[in-house]
Amino acid sequence: MSVVINTNYAATVASNNLATSSSMLQKSLNRLSSGSKIVNPADDAGGLAVSMKLSAAAVRQGAVATNLGNAVSLLQTQDGALKVTAKVLERISELKVLYTDITKSSSDKANYNTEFLALKQQLTDNSAEKYNGVALFGSGSIGSVAVTEDGFTTVSISARDLSSTASGVGVITAATGTTALASVSVAEIATAIENVATMRANNGSEQSRFGFASELVTTNKANLEAATSRIVDVDVAAESTQLARWNILVQAGTAMLAQANQSSQSALKLLQG
Repeated sequence: MSVVINTNYAATVASNNLATSSSMLQKSLNRLSSGSKIVNPADDAGGLAVSMKLSAAAVRQGAVATNLGNAVSLLQTQDGALKVTAKVLERISELKVLYTDITKSSSDKANYNTEFLALKQQLTDNSAEKYNGVALFGSGSIGSVAVTEDGFTTVSISARDLSSTASGVGVITAATGTTALASVSVAEIATAIENVATMRANNGSEQSRFGFASELVTTNKANLEAATSRIVDVDVAAESTQLARWNILVQAGTAMLAQANQSSQSALKLLQG
């Protein structure tokens, strides 16, 4: 190999290797300090795109789980009102039977009717119950709740009608006058109680479905987060090994570059000879 002054090929190669090792060492440091394999989009452009979609889907799953939990809370509030409504109707049915007692005077019956009118008002108040401003009772549907993150699958929550005469409950709430209790039959009250029982059963079935739907979206969220982690999260054990490797190569490259720069000094010795 010839001895030259203008070009130090060995130093150039050593410098290039040192630059590469330094760059990889910096990347390794960035990954370990951030906990992510993808510090810059150039690190894995395709993986970054996939991870962003998966991450967004996981966030939506979490939002769906929150909405389902709120829907269950609404249904629980609705059921609480229905439970009280059933108790009121039970008391009204008791009052009706007591009212028919032939030993009761007109004053006694007037007292029973007074309580009945108060309970009738309570039924009316129950039908006006709301949850965070949303009416719990009425005709039609309260609204639809998405049970999947894409929003394609929804479940409607029934409002339950406590005022319509068709429901049986309305027979009680619509009664008027001081002799209202006398105008209501035990059969009508029994029908109202049965209808409330059906409403509670439907309410329970909706709560059950939302419970399973919430379990599904929670599981899906965890799986999506795990999939995202496999793409973007750094393997600390493996990356630490790479960090040690690049650290040693940087130190070795620095030492060899110094040696390569020293090798050109041999030309001076020849000139001085």
